[in-house]
Amino acid sequence: MARPSLKTQRRRELLPVVARTFAELGYRRTTTAELARRCEIQENILYRLWPDKKAMFLAAIEYVFAAATETWQQLLERDGRGRTPAERLLAYESQHHGEFGLYRIVFAGLSETDDPEIRKTLRRMYGRFHEFIRDQLRAHRRAKCLRPADADLAAWAVIGLGTVANIGRELGLVNANRRRRLIACIGRLLIEGGGR
Repeated sequence: MARPSLKTQRRRELLPVVARTFAELGYRRTTTAELARRCEIQENILYRLWPDKKAMFLAAIEYVFAAATETWQQLLERDGRGRTPAERLLAYESQHHGEFGLYRIVFAGLSETDDPEIRKTLRRMYGRFHEFIRDQLRAHRRAKCLRPADADLAAWAVIGLGTVANIGRELGLVNANRRRRLIACIGRLLIEGGGR
């Protein structure tokens, strides 16, 4: 098995800092000088790892999916105590959704969709989230012997639910307790798909 290149390894090390910076400042206000400062490296080192700021931002968008699914996979590897993966993920997200603020990278990207590369990367990220959630919903419904429902549409609704919770957080419209209840209660309706 080939070892990852030093460049790849260094990108992985710096990407959480790069992502947090874009999450805090957005795409337009983030400068490569600020990224370098927060990464505690010289700016030219960043340019050895990524060709430009947009490439750094695209990597940050991809990091949103990678960070979420890594967390979810670790959760699913633990004993579920009789709950389906979808139920476990919903319980986790009702408590932790959006707590690291990475959704702000996606919000920043949505204001840049006139750029074809940013648009393509966001489409891919949302598509991957959709596929993961849809597969969990299908498995849940089979395991619980629930009436089939359109898991494809329900997966988009789950994504929308998370987006609404994040908008509520950003604008101070929905406090933490109500966000937890929103995700838990409405999420339960979505994963159940219409009853038995």
